[in-house]
Amino acid sequence: MAMHLGRLTAGPCWLAARGGCGELRSWSLRCAAGRFCRPPGTACPEQSRGLGYGPTAGGGPRLRTGLAAGLAGLAGLAAAAFGHMERAEMVSKSSGPPSPSPGRPEEEDDELARRCSCFMASPVTDLHELRRRPGDMKTKMELLILETQAQVCQALAQVDGGARFSVDRWERKEGGGGISCVLQDGNVFEKAGVSISVVHGNLSEEAAKQMRSRGKKLKTKDGKLPFSAMGVSSVIHPKNPHAPTIHFNYRYFEVEEADGNKQWWFGGGCDLTPTYLNQEDAVHFHRTLKEACDQHGPDLYPKFKKWCDDYFFIAHRGERRGIGGIFFDDLDSPSKEEVFRFVQSCTQAVIPSYIPLVKKHCDDSFTPREKLWQQLRRGRYVEFNLLYDRGTKFGLFTPGSRIESILMSLPLTARWEYMHSPSENSKEAEIVDVLRHPRDWVH
Repeated sequence: MAMHLGRLTAGPCWLAARGGCGELRSWSLRCAAGRFCRPPGTACPEQSRGLGYGPTAGGGPRLRTGLAAGLAGLAGLAAAAFGHMERAEMVSKSSGPPSPSPGRPEEEDDELARRCSCFMASPVTDLHELRRRPGDMKTKMELLILETQAQVCQALAQVDGGARFSVDRWERKEGGGGISCVLQDGNVFEKAGVSISVVHGNLSEEAAKQMRSRGKKLKTKDGKLPFSAMGVSSVIHPKNPHAPTIHFNYRYFEVEEADGNKQWWFGGGCDLTPTYLNQEDAVHFHRTLKEACDQHGPDLYPKFKKWCDDYFFIAHRGERRGIGGIFFDDLDSPSKEEVFRFVQSCTQAVIPSYIPLVKKHCDDSFTPREKLWQQLRRGRYVEFNLLYDRGTKFGLFTPGSRIESILMSLPLTARWEYMHSPSENSKEAEIVDVLRHPRDWVH
């Protein structure tokens, strides 16, 4: 069951008035409860020096397969990758803030309630549990992905000016669940999905075997291996062929061994897929991501940019899905807090890297030929996601997977033509050349 945001009584207003895309009207940052939400992308993360990557990630673009790949695609797919899920009916947010927890200062409880009142839906984890472990990385990451989801949806709704996000809350029988927010057939966006998942339970024997085959030394107790996984993922497809598609995903994974030792790592990335090449847009997107990475080390952006170009490669076409961005996995050093701050910086770069491009192009004029080319390029997007994306493939071949969340990334429309080839020296041929030969956009 999907619930439209217009029916939520305790969340933010996600509809915004729109004149032209280049002239958006002001929108309120107030939540329904009268509290102010932080504007998207305005948080100032702490700077960290010398962020590195552990031995499992230090070898460059050595990509994970199997279980971790279940998180590399869609958030929500994480739950699909670890057993059967059941779709629960939509549960609306409570009409008022929860009562303070015994033994905790009331102002701390109010702060958590203020944060939660700005989310698309209440957290997957019970608020009492979140209050019990405020410094735990699972709590911090869940709040970050919920905040990212809300801020991105708010920014997209403002640009679209009329369409509604449906909010689909689902539960996983083995533990946890997720929230999928999808906008379809809007004024600006053909389809925009922003999904989060927070799941936990015991790894299956097959999953544990796959992890061991990649060098993980995991000690089970009575054949069980507890895990926690959470992430946010989004794919946004505008209607106008001059406005690019974006994908981003940021995730955290934790496994607890029999002796109590915990192995953890972060992964994620953000990449852009334009139909036509716009040099200024490409530079803006990559420069924004580079600035986020540079706060934590000068070597991060070039490494993760190359990793992104290598990952999003459509082998049977000999071209990339788009013009890249950043991609990383197995990030587990120098410390959990430092890597978290890096991921936080990356999430805060999504809106400023992308929204200006949509505002710039959403009212551009276009021809039927340009719309046709957009549909053909979307066909390539579908090919990569179904044939090569590790998360999508793992979910589709996992019994009990949640197909709607897995396929949220696909556009509403796409096209394939037999033996289609762009004309020489055309704008279409220009983008294909870039997809076959990745460029350095920031130097």
